Amino acid sequence: MSHSTVPRTRAEADATKKTPVASGDATGSRKGRTNTGKLGLRLRFRRDRVLLLMTLPAVLLVLLFNYVPILGNVVAFQEYDPYISDNGVVSILHSPWVGLENFQRIFEDSAFWNAVRNTLVLFLLQLVLYFPVPILLALLINSVVRPRVRAIAQAVLYLPHFFSWVLVIAVFQQLFGGAGLLSQLLRDHGYDGLSLMTDPDTFAFLVTAQSVWKDAGWGIIVFLAALASVSPDLYEAAAMDGANRWRRMWHVTLPALRPVIALLLVLRVGDALTVGFEQILLQRDAVGPGAAEVLDTFVWWNGVRNQDFGYAAAAGLVKGVISLGLVLIANKVAHLMGEQGVYKK
Repeated sequence: MSHSTVPRTRAEADATKKTPVASGDATGSRKGRTNTGKLGLRLRFRRDRVLLLMTLPAVLLVLLFNYVPILGNVVAFQEYDPYISDNGVVSILHSPWVGLENFQRIFEDSAFWNAVRNTLVLFLLQLVLYFPVPILLALLINSVVRPRVRAIAQAVLYLPHFFSWVLVIAVFQQLFGGAGLLSQLLRDHGYDGLSLMTDPDTFAFLVTAQSVWKDAGWGIIVFLAALASVSPDLYEAAAMDGANRWRRMWHVTLPALRPVIALLLVLRVGDALTVGFEQILLQRDAVGPGAAEVLDTFVWWNGVRNQDFGYAAAAGLVKGVISLGLVLIANKVAHLMGEQGVYKK
C-alpha cells in the first residue's frame, strides 16, 4: 500500500506545485484585459498612441470642415440675412426664426419637384448605363494575357479622370455641338446638322456619356484590385472540372467581385441625389433649367444667386435626409443579400 501511495502522492505534490505558477501566469496574461478577453481601453491607447497621434491632424481637419459646418443648418429654420450683425456678433444669432416655413415653401415649389425629377432620372439612367461599365471594362482588361497591353489599356482609360469638367464639355462640344464634327459630317453628306449639346430631350443621355468617358477608368482600378485578390488555383480547379472561359467568369470572377459591387452600389445609391454639380451647372444655360436643373444647382441658384440662404439650406437639408435614408435602405438590402455593405449588422 505504501509503495503504491508514494507515486500518487508525488504526482499530487507536483500538480500542487505547478498550480500556483499556472494560476499566476493566467492572472498575469489577463492583466489589462476585460472579462471577455479583449484588451482594455487604457492598454489599447498605450499600444496605439503613436498611430493615434499620427491620425489626430486628419481627424481635426475632418471635424473642422465636415462636421462643424453641420451646425450651420440652423439657418434652414431662419430668415437668414448675412448682413445682420450686432457689435460684430455673427448674423446667424440675430436672424429671425421662422420655424418650418422654408420647408413648406419647398414642398409647394414646382421648381423644386422638377429638380427632384431631373435628379432621379439622371441617377437611374447612370445606374443602368454607367455603373456596369467599369465592371465590364475591368473584366475585359483582366482577360488580356500580356501585361504590357493591360497596363496601356488601363492608363488610356484612366487618363480622362484627370481632365476638368470644363475640358470634358469642350471636347463634347467640338464633337456633338452645332458646329461640331458630327454636324459637319452630316452636312457634307446632304443631311441637316444637329446639336446634341443644346437638345433638352437628349441631355440626360449626354450627361451620362460624359460621366462614362471621364470616370469609368477610376472605377476600373477598384474592380481590378478585387480581381487581383482571386487565387489562380480557383481558375485552375474550374478549368480542370471542364469550365470554359465564360463559366469561370460566371462562377469564379463575378462572385469575387460581388462584395465590392455591393459596397459601391450602396455608396452610389447614397449619392443618388448628387449627380455632378459642376458638370450640370456648366451646361444649364444651354438646355434650360427645365431639363438641367438638379437639386445641387437648385440649392446653388437660390442660395448664392438669389441670396435666399434659409430656403436653400432647407432644400439641402431635405436632400441630406433623403440621401441618408437611401444609404440605410441600400445597406439593409446588401445585408439581405449576404454582403457586408457599408457597415456590419
